[in-house]
Order: sequence, then C-alpha cells, then structure tokens
Amino acid sequence: MLTYVSLDADAGVCTAGNVSATVAIYVDQAFDLLSALATSEVLNRAATAWATVRAAAVVPSMKAAVAVCLAMSVMLVVEKLSMALVALYVKVFGRSPERIYKWAPLSQAQDVELGSLAYPLVLVQIPMFNEREVYQMSIGAVCMLEWPHDRLIIQVLDDSTDLTIRIPALQMKHNQHVLENDKKPNDVQELVQEECEKWSKKGRNIHYISRDNRNGYKAGALKEAMDLDYVKKCNYVAIFDADHEPPSNFLMRTIPFLMHNPEIGLVQARWKFGKFMNQEQHAFEDSSHVKQSLSWHWRFFSLHSKVNAKIMTDFSAENADECVMTRIQEMSLNYHFKVEQQSGSSTMAFFGFNGTAGVWRILAISEAEGWKERTTVEDMDLAVRATLQGWKFVYIGDLKVKSELPSSYKAYRYQQHRWACGPANLFKKMTIEIIMAKKVPFVKKFFLLYNFFLARRILSHNVTFFFYCIIIPASSFFPEVVIPIWGVFYVPVVITLLNSIGTPRSLHLIIIWIFFESVMSLHRCKAVFIGLLDAGRVNEWVVTEKAGNASKTIQTSTAAKKCPNKFWKRFHFLELGMGVLLLISACQNCIFRTNLYFIFIFPLSLSFLTMGSGFVGTYTTQQSS
Repeated sequence: MLTYVSLDADAGVCTAGNVSATVAIYVDQAFDLLSALATSEVLNRAATAWATVRAAAVVPSMKAAVAVCLAMSVMLVVEKLSMALVALYVKVFGRSPERIYKWAPLSQAQDVELGSLAYPLVLVQIPMFNEREVYQMSIGAVCMLEWPHDRLIIQVLDDSTDLTIRIPALQMKHNQHVLENDKKPNDVQELVQEECEKWSKKGRNIHYISRDNRNGYKAGALKEAMDLDYVKKCNYVAIFDADHEPPSNFLMRTIPFLMHNPEIGLVQARWKFGKFMNQEQHAFEDSSHVKQSLSWHWRFFSLHSKVNAKIMTDFSAENADECVMTRIQEMSLNYHFKVEQQSGSSTMAFFGFNGTAGVWRILAISEAEGWKERTTVEDMDLAVRATLQGWKFVYIGDLKVKSELPSSYKAYRYQQHRWACGPANLFKKMTIEIIMAKKVPFVKKFFLLYNFFLARRILSHNVTFFFYCIIIPASSFFPEVVIPIWGVFYVPVVITLLNSIGTPRSLHLIIIWIFFESVMSLHRCKAVFIGLLDAGRVNEWVVTEKAGNASKTIQTSTAAKKCPNKFWKRFHFLELGMGVLLLISACQNCIFRTNLYFIFIFPLSLSFLTMGSGFVGTYTTQQSS
C-alpha cells in the first residue's frame, strides 16, 4: 500500500527554493552586521586619532596663533596711539611746518629788479595713461598755478594705449606741436593735443611727451622725462597724477621750504577728494577777468587766487559722497594723511611719498639714483632711498590737492593689491640696504624697518585677516581655545576709533568700516605674501578707474588674463567662499553656544557675501562687457 506526501508551499512546507532564499537573507544580515562592526571600529579609531591630533597639535597651534595675534594687536595699538598723540600734539600746539622750518613768502622776498628771475625754474610733470575723463582737469589746473610762466616748464607724459586718447609720436618742440606721422589723427585722438595747444597759445611752456612702449610704467615715464636736456636747468620738480587738481597757490606754499632749507628733499601736500570740472566748466577760463588773473607777475597773484578759487568752488563736489564705499575710503585715507603722514613728518622728517601732490628737490632724486622700476610703488621706493641719503621730508596738512576715489569695487581691489603688495616687496628688497645705511642714525633705521614697514604694512594686514577672519571664527569649533575679551573687543574698538578721528562726519559708519576693512584684509594679506615671496602678481599694474571711465580698468601685467563672462564678472568667488565658511562657523557657534562670537561672525559673513556678489560701490554696464 503506497502513501503520497504533498509538498504545498502555501501550507508551510519548505521546498529547496525556500531554503536557498532563507540562507541568503541570513548571509546578508550577517554581512551587514560585520560591516557595521567594521565601520564602527574605523569611526572609533578615526575619532580617537582626531582627538589625539586635536589635543596634541591643533589646539596648541590655535592657542599659539591666538597669542601671536594678540601680541601683534598690542603692537599695532601702541603704534597707532603713538602716532595719534604726535598728531594731537601738532594740532594743539600749532606745530605747523612754517613754524619749524624757515619759510618766507616769495612775493615779499622778491627782488623787483630781477622780476621773474627771482623765482626758481620749476618743472611740473603730469604722468597719464588713458585718462580720457580727467586729463583736461589736471592740465588746466597746473597751467593756472601762481608762478611766472617763463619760470615754469610743464611735461605731459602720456603713455596712453587707447587710440581714442593717444596721438602716437606727438612731440612739442619750442612750444609748437609737430606730427611726425603723415596721417592726421581724428578729432577724438586730438583731445590731449588740443588741450596742450590751447595752453601753449596762452604762453605756457608745455611739452607733450609720449613713448612707443610702457617700459617701467609710471616710473619709466618719469625717469625718461628727467633725462631731457632742459630739465637740467630746473632745481625742483612737482608731480601730479592726471586725477589730481592742485590749488593755484601750490607752488607758492611748497617751493619756499625747499629754497630756504637745503636739507629738505620733498614737500608733500594732502589729498582732498572731489569731482572735477568738465569741458564746459573750463570755458570760464577763457573769460577776460580770468585771463588777467593768469599774468605771471606776482602783484596779480592774489587776484588770480580769488578767481581760480571761485571757479574751483563752483564746479567741485566731493567724490567721497558718491557711495558708502567712497565714504569708507575717505576715512582710511584721512587717517593716513592726518595721522600717519603728519606723525612721520614731525618726528622723523620721513614718510612715504604719495606719488603725486608733492615737490621734489631734483638733487635729492639724483642722489637717490632716480626712479627705479623694481616695484609697483616707485614713489615709496624713491622716498626710502632719499631718506637713506640724509634728506628730510615735510608734510603740509593744510595744503589740499583735489583727488578722486575709486568708486567701483573692482577698481578698489586692484588699487589695494598694488598698495599692499608693493610695500611688502620693497621691504624685502631694502631691508639689508636700510640696515647698512651710513647716513642715518639707528633710531631712523628702526623707525623705517619696524614702524614704517613691519607694523603698518605687514602686521596690520595679517592681524586683521588671520585673527578676525580665521582664528576667531575657527575657535567656534575648539571650545578649549579661549580668547580674552580685551583681544576680541577692546583692541579693535581702540583701533577703529583711532582710524575714525580723521573724519568726524563719518563716525556713524564705523561699524560698516569695520566689516569692509575685514573683507579687504583678505586681498591685502594675500598681496603682502605675494610681495614677500616675489610671486607671479608682484609687479602687476592695473590702472585705477577714473570718474565716468569705468571701462578703463586695464590689465598691464604680463600675466593678464582674458575678460570673464559678462554674468560672472560681477561676482568675486574668493569673497563668496569666505562668506560661506564664516556662515558655517557662525551657525556652529550659535547652535552650540560655545561663546557669543556669532554676533560678530554673522555680519562678517554677510559682508563677505555682499561684497562677493558685487553689491558694493558703483557698477556700470561697461564693467560687465
């Protein structure tokens, strides 16, 4: 008798297929368990290793960095306080240059029989490069200086490469313009020529000089112009950039210092920030009463001054009020002139030449071996070499030369790169030369190396960036790193207040100034290291945009890059990247309440993101093209 067994899967009886599936499930679960154990082990080991590295290296390094930054902060505070006290002393006790050095008005000391020969022969140089919007202003202002016309030689040094501006190979010989090429330039190309011709017809001894190359940039142009034969007859040379407008009495205020004090090699005036006269405004110069005021004879100087002052007042407005960014620049530059330049002049008779609005004794330039092209701060280079030869400098704080502030963020970035990179590179190249100098005492050498270079142009940029933009935000992830409240709060408050004393009208912008300068410290710090290391962009020269000339930011470095896409040109990804990192740090600090640094880090992050997105300064359609 046979019995049959039914293997029904639905009834719960296992078949060979069911067994295989069950085994596979158990194997997968076992594998997952082993993987989890292995991963957990790896993570545990990684966590242990990180804890060890954190305790042994990262935290001690952070603490050391905090200590170094605090020490540098104290150095900066002491430096700024000392300069402020000197400037305050000069202000309170009226220690003007006229009271310290010999000075007498030329009109009183003039020999009537000699006439204009009583005045020294002065050379005025106006270097320019594609200065479409401002060339007329600078040439006109220089030609209206109170000085005998037969004792004044004007050089217009035009290195322009923009064919809408430059007239190639144009030379002025015996005050007559001669085109050396047969092809007559069009009307736009004749702008500079016509301006020079206009003043030449009015009796000005003006020379238009152009070069076939831009070797040495501004330093090269100045150097070549100084080698001309007629320059040997001059004792002094005044220099004005194309965007600077000297007052009519500029030479009358500055030249007497050089005439009566043979030890003085440079007289520097202060910058004032304003917009300039346009072509229609210059038409006032053609009026009869203005022409009378242009007479060289000294007895007409007072009339000239009044008429010229009226013209300049009627048609000048402060460029500093163009946007918040220019207001902030005004604060920084006013501090530079009113405190840094004033204190240097009063204590050591030395300061950095600002490249314009100054008068040099040509002998001082000659003894310092003339203009050199080794850095992008040829003005500072010459000043340091001249003071090492024993020459003294004088700063006149109440003599103001109108200038213009860059109003676009892109132009300002390029300018600040040059102003930070150049001094750092010069510091590297001149340290040994300063130490070995024999004509200056040890105190002045120390002032040059520590105060002038190290503290103001190296440490200041590094402290601002590394301490306030790196270490303080990073401390959110390291509760073990404790930063004293005086380093986080009191030191920056003191530094900020000292920087704002030169511009009382902008005190309400102090907070904005703090975050703006923090963002700019990124570029300045980077530029400092480029200068110290002689890296690729060390000799990069970018012409600062002038008023209404936003499209003229021209890259002249050999490392020039192609223009980026229109859309991306507005954004600055370095700032955006820093802004994102700071935002993460602020969130970390706020969530875990490590400390209250997020109160500072959040707006700092917003500042980086805002400036990185191009929402600062002016922005024109030309910038995106």
